[in-house]
Amino acid sequence: MERTKMTVITVTMLTLLVACMGKDNGKRQENIGQNQKIMTLDIGNFKWTRQPESCVIKGDTIEVVTKPGTDLWQRTYYHFRNDNAPVFQMETEEKFFSFVVKTDFTESHHRFDQCGIVLYLDSDNWLKGSVEYENEEFQHLGSVVTNNGFSDWATTAIPANVKTMWYRLSRREDDYCIECSHDGVYFTQMRVCHMHKGGGKIQFGIYACSPEQSSFKAIFTDMKLTECAWKAHDGQQPD
Repeated sequence: MERTKMTVITVTMLTLLVACMGKDNGKRQENIGQNQKIMTLDIGNFKWTRQPESCVIKGDTIEVVTKPGTDLWQRTYYHFRNDNAPVFQMETEEKFFSFVVKTDFTESHHRFDQCGIVLYLDSDNWLKGSVEYENEEFQHLGSVVTNNGFSDWATTAIPANVKTMWYRLSRREDDYCIECSHDGVYFTQMRVCHMHKGGGKIQFGIYACSPEQSSFKAIFTDMKLTECAWKAHDGQQPD
């Protein structure tokens, strides 16, 4: 029984790691590169919703040190509500775009330490994508979508020695796609979702937090805005 359980976990880890390293699993999209229009992204337009322990901005590198006991979660399953994680965001009314960022969480070391992308509208409506540290063997690559005060969490286990991850958040009006990448070139779909209050002006950016009694430094680099890399669906026509 234990051998079977370990085999399943190992296969799951390898499958997701291979996917994020760029192997084709049917959901891969390549960065458009030279053919992709790069939009202006000014870090000066970003604002904190709650301050981290500390933050240092050096050119296009943002170093964030987390405070203990910080998190984002609403109600579902655990029933508690945590709404104190710092988020660093800019506003836009642009309906179609992609936001890319590389995260380095080499210093994460305690259960649930995390950093990644976020779209935080208010305490009851937001989404996030990140890697959450679990232990010395594995961690969770996943996303949380919160609509009208209820969160869901979709995850898969990846090896604990993965210390960097790229994310791409794409918007098509009030629908969103979260993708991950090992190299910043090939992105694999993590989640497609609808935000009930995400059709107008929104805020999006980065976050880092430590839900338990921990603190670590998260490093964000290579942030950019591009035209929407998540193309219109070319299969079944809408009703």
